[in-house]
Amino acid sequence: MSANPHLSRRALLGMSAAVPLALTLGTGTAHAADSAYAMVYFTEANNLGSGTDYNLHLAVSPDGLEWTPLNQNNAVASPTEGALGLRDPFVLRKQDGTFVVLATDLKGTNWSYNSQYIHVWDSADLRTFTGYRRMKLHDMATHSWAPEAFWDAGRGQYAVIYSSVNSSGHNVIMVNYTSDFVTASAPQVFFDPGYEVIDGDMALGVGGYNYLFFKKVDKLVAARSTTLTPGSFTEFSTNEGASHNGNTEAPTIVKSLASNTWYLWGDNYRPNGVFYAWQSTDLASATWTPLDQKTYTQPLNSKHCGITTITTTEYNNLLAKWGTPTWNRLKSYNFPARYIRHASFVGQIDEYPIAPYTDSQWTLVPGLADSSGVSFRSVNYPTRYLRHINYGLQLDVNDSTSQFAADATFYREAGLADSSWASFRSYNYPTRYIRHSNYMLRIDPISTTTGRQDATFRVGY
Repeated sequence: MSANPHLSRRALLGMSAAVPLALTLGTGTAHAADSAYAMVYFTEANNLGSGTDYNLHLAVSPDGLEWTPLNQNNAVASPTEGALGLRDPFVLRKQDGTFVVLATDLKGTNWSYNSQYIHVWDSADLRTFTGYRRMKLHDMATHSWAPEAFWDAGRGQYAVIYSSVNSSGHNVIMVNYTSDFVTASAPQVFFDPGYEVIDGDMALGVGGYNYLFFKKVDKLVAARSTTLTPGSFTEFSTNEGASHNGNTEAPTIVKSLASNTWYLWGDNYRPNGVFYAWQSTDLASATWTPLDQKTYTQPLNSKHCGITTITTTEYNNLLAKWGTPTWNRLKSYNFPARYIRHASFVGQIDEYPIAPYTDSQWTLVPGLADSSGVSFRSVNYPTRYLRHINYGLQLDVNDSTSQFAADATFYREAGLADSSWASFRSYNYPTRYIRHSNYMLRIDPISTTTGRQDATFRVGY
């Protein structure tokens, strides 16, 4: 939940917060086999400026790694009560096959704001969000951070877990039970190891255990239990590998639909809003391997995601409803934390997050000199295009000359370092490709392994 890249909630309140995903057990209404993923999130620019939006956002992915923001990365629903904003959204497929979305009742970064409520929406298919309401969880003079839910088959009810400061004086994971996400039972302590704990996230019924991932002193750790009884979870691993420079929160545990791989997502807050991911084939081993950032791309400016699996039909219907972005971002192959952007109208690759983020957004249009090629039009300077001069790339106003058109036209080809990525060959210097050198963009002949890597980019969102 942290916003200031130099100041977490821990510095303010002795805490920090996050987002969850529940993988549920129990037999519900039958639906087609899940084959893709949907993500809910909010957006927060690193400087809390443009690109910050404390409302519900939605993205989809065929593999749970490369994400496509829907509705142009604009909100799909907004709270109308409480703080009039949200953080930490979470999505659960209920037993009847429909969805429920929960979120923290908080707009912005006022960590002292108290709310005994959480935001709730119903959704039949994630194309519409209906029945907006707030559900009360407790009467304490504290917050209700990072709510998530899972089906407790033994109780025949949904458990809603969240972080609050109770009489212990520190954040614990609380739980309430509900059948309808309208009213809830009295709160109980679900997990209190005796120290500050937030951002509970569940994986149920894995090798005879239920797993609770959470944040402990800027690291993502886990507890487990053979039951779902409140108070039964005990920490079993320190997961020291599942952190990034000690600035990680918001664990989200996701099982691959294609293999026996588990992915653990974490949200970094220095700099703010960078997702990192780790993988494991055995939760009990507590061994996590960092994922190369080449393998995944988070939605632009996304924070504190919640992920659920969806069917192919739902995936296709969401794309049909909300559409794909009209813009792209281009990720460097050998520096995958960096994206092509313009700065002072010069082309370069910079590390995400980029401010202003619109410097890294491009509209790929038919080539100005040859429509079978492509030209890169700036989103925030739409009269300007990326073109080469003296082999360096810069952002210039289209002067409608044939020279400009030629300099600003490139042919998209299979990536020189990876054919599933892309490389861009100059129209008027056909032996030269766009590449980065000392992070600056230029066109060069390519003959080395390093050159091929420098000239390879992923066209995504």
